[in-house]
Amino acid sequence: MNRLKIANWAGITFLALVYTGCSVPALIQKKENKVLPVSYSSTQDSTNTGKVNWKNYFTDPYLTALIDSSFANNQELNITMQEIEISRQEIRARKGEYLPFVGLGGGAGVEKRGRYTNIGASEATTDIKPGKETPEFLPDFQIGAYARWEVDIWHKLRNARKAAVSRYLSSVDGRNFMVTNLISEIANSYYELLALDSQLAIIQQNIEIQNNALKIVRLEKEATRVTELAVRRFEAQVLHTQNLQYDIKQRITVTENRINFLLGRYPQPVLRSREDFVNQMPNVMQAGIPSQLLENRPDVKQAENELAAAKLDIEVAKANFYPSLSLSAGLGLRAFSPAYIAKLPESLIASLAGDLVGPLINKNAIKAQYATANAKQIQAVYNYEKTVLNAYIEVANELSNISNLANSYDTKSKEVQALTQSTNISNALFRSARADYMEVLLTQRDALESKFDLIETKMKQMNATVNIYRALGGGWN
Repeated sequence: MNRLKIANWAGITFLALVYTGCSVPALIQKKENKVLPVSYSSTQDSTNTGKVNWKNYFTDPYLTALIDSSFANNQELNITMQEIEISRQEIRARKGEYLPFVGLGGGAGVEKRGRYTNIGASEATTDIKPGKETPEFLPDFQIGAYARWEVDIWHKLRNARKAAVSRYLSSVDGRNFMVTNLISEIANSYYELLALDSQLAIIQQNIEIQNNALKIVRLEKEATRVTELAVRRFEAQVLHTQNLQYDIKQRITVTENRINFLLGRYPQPVLRSREDFVNQMPNVMQAGIPSQLLENRPDVKQAENELAAAKLDIEVAKANFYPSLSLSAGLGLRAFSPAYIAKLPESLIASLAGDLVGPLINKNAIKAQYATANAKQIQAVYNYEKTVLNAYIEVANELSNISNLANSYDTKSKEVQALTQSTNISNALFRSARADYMEVLLTQRDALESKFDLIETKMKQMNATVNIYRALGGGWN
């Protein structure tokens, strides 16, 4: 009869726990929108430059050597690698939670019971041998194995492990995105360095040209064909041009040290190409189709894995509303004297227990946890959509930029050619007294500025090819 009552009460308790667990608050989950435009323009060519290996995309051996060195020495990249290792160990920890835990232990101690307690009084009657009292200070020796296991009925622990796997994959994609950005930062800085070298060379050439013009003006003054004013204006122009080189040299130092920082090393000269920067040809770009961004861009894949983890977090939080079943067991030997430890079966101890626990009253904490997980899932959806939108816009912007820079460079080249010819003409006219010295100065200044602008445009062209490669997700693979 007693067993029947116990079974009835156990059944009632189980039904009550299941009933209370079924009352899970209804929350709305937002689904991500993966619809992208079919193309960036009228063409739908699937050939994608972003899939080209970076060693094949960047052909300058000095640049590829710098990029290769940064992979081993960049501190930010190494920090990210440790974050990946942390995520990997989180998977290991989560996996261990839903497997049985078995341990081995032993202990020894001594205990004194009060003589006027029920246990103390019973111990005072006799020891193992008749007529011998139990010692007042009773030793206790034990050794045994124990096990515990939470039965993953609702897949709470498995879902937590899957969420950890998704976050691990997200950290790997984060590392890949950092590699892509690192490559683009080094390449952009490298092309800026080449542009500064070209500008410094142009300044030095102009200083020589202007010094020759200054000599001619001084000879003209001695022949009383010009005044001292013309001489002073030409001297001022030479000094102004000489002053420009110091700013360029400082910018070269800063750019070199920016590259050194990305390579994780202290300031030192950066080896680079000495070829004419203006004659470098930008790479021909093929953007493919927008849907390829979902696979090529590491930040998009990172956001997608974070979204997958957030969805699993909801399932984990939802499982907290249901009862959990835990099993525990133990098997070992215990006696008050080491001499009796090996005596079987008298010293044998064993236990087996099961716990069924579920929330009944005051579920505010788990309700809040569930609502928080749902809010984070919606937040992850918006972050994913924002990342995809940003990726598409970056590619569209860079494609437009490449087209406009090509037209700008052609126009600027013609301007430089015209101003170079006008400089020669003005010098010839000045020597034949058919042009004013101000015309010569203004023409030289305009020619110098146009050459600077041409180099700036070329640098923007090269940077655009780097940026579109990054926008397409190139570099990490």
